[in-house]
Amino acid sequence: MAEAHQAVGFQFTVTPDGIDLHLSREVLKHIYLSGVTSWIKRAIRFKNGILTGVYPASPSSWLIAVIAIMSTMYARIDPSLGMIDTIKRTLPTLGKMQTQTVLSAILFATGLWLSLILMLRYILKALLSYHAWIFESHGKMSFCTKLWLSLVKMFSGRRPLLYSFQASLPRLPVPSVDDTITRYLESVRPLLDDEQYNQMEVVANDFKRDEAPKLQKYLILKSWWATNYVSDWWEEYIYLRGRSPIMVNSNFYAMDLLYMIPTHRQAARAGNVVHAMLQYRRKLERGEHAPLRALGVVPMCSYQMERMFNTTRIPGIETDFVQHLSDRKHLVVYHKGRFFKVWLYYGGRHLWPSELETQFQRILDDTTVPQPGELKLAALTAGNRVPWARSRLKYFSQGVNKASLEAIETSAFFLTLDDEAHGYDPDKLRSLDLYAKSLLHGKCYDRWFDKSFTLIAYKNGKLGVNAEHSWADAPIVGHMWEYVLATDCFHLGYTEEGHCKGDINKGLPPTAKLQWDIPLECQEVIEDSYMVAKEIADDVDFHGCLFDEFGKGLIKKSRTSPDAFIQLALQLAQFRDKGEFCLTYEASMTRMFREGRTETVRSCTIESTAFVRAMQDKNTKSAQRLDLFRKAADKHQNMYRLAMTGAGIDRHLFCLYIMSKYLNIDSPFLKQVLSEPWRLSTSQTPQQQLNMVDINKFPRYVGAGGGFGPVADDGYGVSYIIVGENLITFHISSKFSSPETDSYRFGQNIRQAMLDIRALFDQNDKKEM
Repeated sequence: MAEAHQAVGFQFTVTPDGIDLHLSREVLKHIYLSGVTSWIKRAIRFKNGILTGVYPASPSSWLIAVIAIMSTMYARIDPSLGMIDTIKRTLPTLGKMQTQTVLSAILFATGLWLSLILMLRYILKALLSYHAWIFESHGKMSFCTKLWLSLVKMFSGRRPLLYSFQASLPRLPVPSVDDTITRYLESVRPLLDDEQYNQMEVVANDFKRDEAPKLQKYLILKSWWATNYVSDWWEEYIYLRGRSPIMVNSNFYAMDLLYMIPTHRQAARAGNVVHAMLQYRRKLERGEHAPLRALGVVPMCSYQMERMFNTTRIPGIETDFVQHLSDRKHLVVYHKGRFFKVWLYYGGRHLWPSELETQFQRILDDTTVPQPGELKLAALTAGNRVPWARSRLKYFSQGVNKASLEAIETSAFFLTLDDEAHGYDPDKLRSLDLYAKSLLHGKCYDRWFDKSFTLIAYKNGKLGVNAEHSWADAPIVGHMWEYVLATDCFHLGYTEEGHCKGDINKGLPPTAKLQWDIPLECQEVIEDSYMVAKEIADDVDFHGCLFDEFGKGLIKKSRTSPDAFIQLALQLAQFRDKGEFCLTYEASMTRMFREGRTETVRSCTIESTAFVRAMQDKNTKSAQRLDLFRKAADKHQNMYRLAMTGAGIDRHLFCLYIMSKYLNIDSPFLKQVLSEPWRLSTSQTPQQQLNMVDINKFPRYVGAGGGFGPVADDGYGVSYIIVGENLITFHISSKFSSPETDSYRFGQNIRQAMLDIRALFDQNDKKEM
């Protein structure tokens, strides 16, 4: 085989005169360059590790501290108050007395320097624990907040790296049980009649009196000991212990640019984007990305970004686990039922986009047929977890199957060269719907759903990402995706013919086709998993709704939070769709705390239901409706801020429930809370996290956002992205099997609700004129 010849570094033959070695200079050259690259990478990581470790100080400040102490010593002043002499007496004899003195002074200066670093970190942590700024009205900043911002800037140092602030981030606080119960009861009040609410109040108060004190004590103890009292349990019990399929039920997707296709050549687009991902990964592994900061000052936790690449979810009988490895040098590509291993390095460097295009084009041109069982092999990752875990142990623990599976699971990420064409086309009905369904589940066997993410390149040049959810949340993937798309379009670019720029290296080794020996018994398990996954995929009713009548610009002119505006429109649409209110989930982030992930905002409130009823009541005047809208919007903003600052409801109750299971304490209240269905699950996709593209200057280079599957059998999943000033994209999912839901109908209800709310402001403006 050709690849075998490329891999041979040297040969030897035994002759009567001895052993004759035949060294390959080309291969030895690559070995040398690879070693040099590896050592350079280690040196950079070591340097950046030191910079992060001493932040907010700098290594040069140590030298300043040493010089300052030595200067005072020569001036016959002892700044240590006798500590240098104490250190000198405890040191072993090392020659001259002067040497002993200098060494003691250096040790004292180092200790003083480290103490100052710790002090600076604790001061910064105390400053970052202040959250009153979030609750101030937009555009109105108090003197206290201005002073606080100045102090945060002062103690934040200069040019922070990605992980510089990790040690200074505060811990997520545990709310008081009284506050959580009060907020919970308030959140369910509009969903229960008087009798049901009275019963819930009794159960909640019984819990607060009997079980809660003991559970809370243990939870506080955990919050002192663990970095974050929620995140490890959230990952384990919400994601990894689930035994149902993760396709649709857990994984989510991100779309390409909405309007633009930089090139229609599939291999070229994949080449540029994979190269951009490698650039992003290199900066990530070195910690060179700038940390995300609210107001440009307040840092967000970067912990989730660590496992973006080289990560796979490994199935288990009772629970899965996330396997994260160090730098991986290969990629696995799926095309028409075959798996190929592609090396990402050549001569100690990343492959250039043109070289990657060549490799991917070779795969596209490959006419071999899949091996028995290979075509639908990835369906194992789409079906139930237990059959996949058992099959992995039985059929993939040795021989070629083990080697090939290991190649997939240890790869940087997974790439599918899809044989279909997708993307948004305004001239084609449901193009966005089919695009979303393809990204969410595809054919159920052409994405490796266990990888941290699968990059999907369609034959028309469009792209997308399917991401596994346990290792991180959508904003983390969104950060990488923004970088990649901007780098692809504005930094790498394409030739006039649509190819990647750069010379083509004809000496690249060919891609290696993964080999499989899959017995008939395993093929039956694969087929069973495929049928389970296909039933789920066929049941997904999806609708993509582009709302371009107005956007963030007009909403802000109305002095309203765009997110609150949309959430109230969703409440109005939900009531019009089903004639009743439901428990509503909106995801907010808690990344201002170390290892923070998400919290729930319960968007269905007493204030929002009052507004919706007023909108449905023809006798209510527009001024009254607008007043109710503003009260509901203010309430929603306050709840969102509480969630962001660690005073949410659901993560606290979730952890109390897990603690009750560990302590074998039966709690009817917690059981009821955790069993309540979220029939409307919503999330906003963040954009412009990096500001690499000026969308005012390039309005067509905007992303389409992403989405997820329905959470409840009879409910809706709604993801939305506020694009620029004049566009909002909604991704709506539900199930065909539910007679109560229809994604297209719900999309039309959202559109009309948005227009009706805007009409309130228009009518108010006319009256004021």
